[in-house]
Amino acid sequence: MGSRDPYVELARASVEAYVRRGVQLPLPRDLPPELTGRRAGAFVSLKKRGLLRGCIGTYEPTEPTLAEEIIANAIRAASEDPRFPPVSPRELPELSISVDVLSPPEPCAEEDLDPRRYGVIVEAGWRRGLLLPDLPGVDTVADQLRIARAKAGIGPDEPHRLLRFTVERHTE
Repeated sequence: MGSRDPYVELARASVEAYVRRGVQLPLPRDLPPELTGRRAGAFVSLKKRGLLRGCIGTYEPTEPTLAEEIIANAIRAASEDPRFPPVSPRELPELSISVDVLSPPEPCAEEDLDPRRYGVIVEAGWRRGLLLPDLPGVDTVADQLRIARAKAGIGPDEPHRLLRFTVERHTE
């Protein structure tokens, strides 16, 4: 797919095809095996002038390949993030894109967390809040857990389960 990072390049091509023409990008033939030969959860984040513009992902794989996971989540980040209107064609040149490929989540205790190294999933019943690692302004485990619980509507004293994961981050 060219000389740039193939993960980000695939996400960008997917966003552009969907936003400009309303179509899902067919799976390119020249993808490296790390995109076509494995399955993993992935988050695609869109930023405009350094501010979040869309972020959608899966913490466990839902598609046959990582490449297809990235394509689906890139389209959803551009068109279905409930916090933002769909991305317009005029915004495309201003977007920067990152792709986070997640390791399988593993159960952990609070003392096993490190917000720089691990993302966290907080679960209580059917409610689930996820926060990626190494985010600006999230410096402590307490910050990380507070934000993840709030995303899921889980109270601070409510019983919950913790899982952690690492990410392989690809950025433009």
